[in-house]
Order: sequence, then C-alpha cells, then structure tokens
Amino acid sequence: MKKAHILGIIVIAIAIGAILTTLSDSSTYVAFDEAFSNPGEEYHVVGKLNKEKDLNYDPQTDPNKFTFHMIDNEGKEKEVVLHKSKPQDFERSEQIVLIGKAQGDEFHAKEVLMKCPSKYNDGTEGFKTEEEMEQIRAEEESSKASI
Repeated sequence: MKKAHILGIIVIAIAIGAILTTLSDSSTYVAFDEAFSNPGEEYHVVGKLNKEKDLNYDPQTDPNKFTFHMIDNEGKEKEVVLHKSKPQDFERSEQIVLIGKAQGDEFHAKEVLMKCPSKYNDGTEGFKTEEEMEQIRAEEESSKASI
C-alpha cells in the first residue's frame, strides 16, 4: 500500500473514534421525573429558578457548593446542588439548564447554563409601529427647531 492510503485510513479511523466519543458523551434534555428515574445517568434539565425559596451559598464554609430550588418545564420542583460557586446575576436568569445527575432527593449539577434577560431590552417597552415612530421623529424635530 502507498503511504497516502495508509494515512487516509488513519485519518478515517481517528474521525470515527471522535464521532463515537462525542456520541457517548452527549446527554439529552429531560424533566426531573426522567432524571430521577435513572439516577446514574447524566442529563440536561431545563427549568426556571423558584425565586420564592432561599438561595444558599456560603463561600466561607464551602465555596464550591450552591443550593437552590428549580421548577422544570413540567412544573416539578427539586432542590439543586451546584458544585461550583454561585454564578453572577443568577437571580436574574429567565431560564436555567442544569447538567448533572440525580442523587437521592437532590439534583447534583456540575454545570449551569443561564439565559438572562437582554441588557438592551428591559422588557417594559415593546416594538413601535411605524405611526408611533413617525410621531417620535416629529417630536424630536420640533424640539430641535425650538432650540
């Protein structure tokens, strides 16, 4: 065999190995019910922070333990233990994705992904119609003319 053929076979074998590794490491998005029915498996759980319950983080005692309560997309609430420090602006998050495993009555997360509100839109003002924009422009023009 030529060296080019051998090199091609090696590249293909590495690509197949990389694909298989990626597939074995991937997890699926589920609700708490399925995650707790298979406690050894790693899952992504999507939900929202329960802002009515306390967030527990004491960096002097354990800087890598943050606990809170989350409600999944099916309405089931569980206590979550994050094995990292409390993320910045955690309370402002609109949606949370936990990556971790169920253990006992708690969900132990190794990673948290947050969807926070846009810094460009505070949510109090919607889109303007063309007529409203024309009125705003006219008011700006008249204020410039009076100056």
